[in-house]
Amino acid sequence: MDRHPALRVLITSIFVYRHGEEAAKVIKDALSKALDRYYPVAGRIVEAENGEVEIGCTGEGVWFVEATANCSLEDVNYLQLPLLQLSQEDLLPFAPPKVDEKDLVFLMQVTRFNCGGFVVGLRSCHTMFDGVGQAQFLKAVGEIARGLARPTVEPIWCRDAIPTPPKLPQGPPPALAPFSFETSVLDIASEDINRIKNLFLQETGQRCSTFDIITAKTWQCRTRAIGIDPREHVHIGFAVNTRHLLHHVLLPPQQGGYYGNCVYNMTVSAPSETIACASLVQVARLIREAKKRVPAEFSQWMTGEIRQSNKLPLGYGTLTVLDWSRVGLFEVDYGWGEPLHGAPLVDTNFIAWCILLKPLPPKEGVRLIMRCVEREKLAGFNDQMISLAS
Repeated sequence: MDRHPALRVLITSIFVYRHGEEAAKVIKDALSKALDRYYPVAGRIVEAENGEVEIGCTGEGVWFVEATANCSLEDVNYLQLPLLQLSQEDLLPFAPPKVDEKDLVFLMQVTRFNCGGFVVGLRSCHTMFDGVGQAQFLKAVGEIARGLARPTVEPIWCRDAIPTPPKLPQGPPPALAPFSFETSVLDIASEDINRIKNLFLQETGQRCSTFDIITAKTWQCRTRAIGIDPREHVHIGFAVNTRHLLHHVLLPPQQGGYYGNCVYNMTVSAPSETIACASLVQVARLIREAKKRVPAEFSQWMTGEIRQSNKLPLGYGTLTVLDWSRVGLFEVDYGWGEPLHGAPLVDTNFIAWCILLKPLPPKEGVRLIMRCVEREKLAGFNDQMISLAS
């Protein structure tokens, strides 16, 4: 996954905390100490002569920005999306113009609000981290900020020990025409998710996950909303954490430690009519069956038996789903508790996407940030999605 040219991008996100005395100073000092162990993060991305991406361990450090906002978190609705009073540029760190940001690994900004709360804005290179890896690094910063002498999980580089799959084509990703997708936000309560889980158990005799239900529902609702030819195939893509499948090289498996990319991308395809007309249980079963195939397909991919299995078509009929709710990002504590909430700041229109997050307390369930239909389709899509809670 590290080799894919499309991943050499900075993933942007914010995490909102209720309070934190001198949070910027505390986090900056802890970040500096964490980089002793995560020293590649303080380096720069370089390209070797053979075109492979590498990390130059230059020790140049990460970009850290301290900012203040002349308002309270309540004044800006705790920065729930969509952002209204403040912009992404206000909350995210940026390097000076003379610095080529595509070579940077990690940037952080801590913005203090006059209510005592603060927001951590992050930009991290996907070539270095997947979600689990970034969460591990941030948890290490948090543990040091809380007074621990060293992180409870020691980092493992270990990328040279991972089997090398067939090389991906070199060069930039293909040029894509943007769509006009609109952002929507929806909270799904635990009781509504559990109702569908129970229905799935009754009809199949098997259990399913929250991810299965949400992914199936979003895929079906979007398929119905966009109204493409019933015979045309629609596709859904999602990434599966495969660290447990590499326990023989990612040692010691009981503690973890590997913070690079370690996922396998799965794709499920079916005619539009099939997804639109099936029951939600039937669509969720397709998702579950794909997840069950991961160990065998991942093994075949790593040994070169299959090359680019599950290549996700890039087009209007494709939806990607990411689960941020369970990778650990919402468990990062710098000394004043876990974040009130967090969210990606992504406005790309090249592919439809949905991200699972944790809702604001005291709500329980899932918050969905979606950017997958155009304005004229949005009302119908939202009505379909809300029906999960009916």
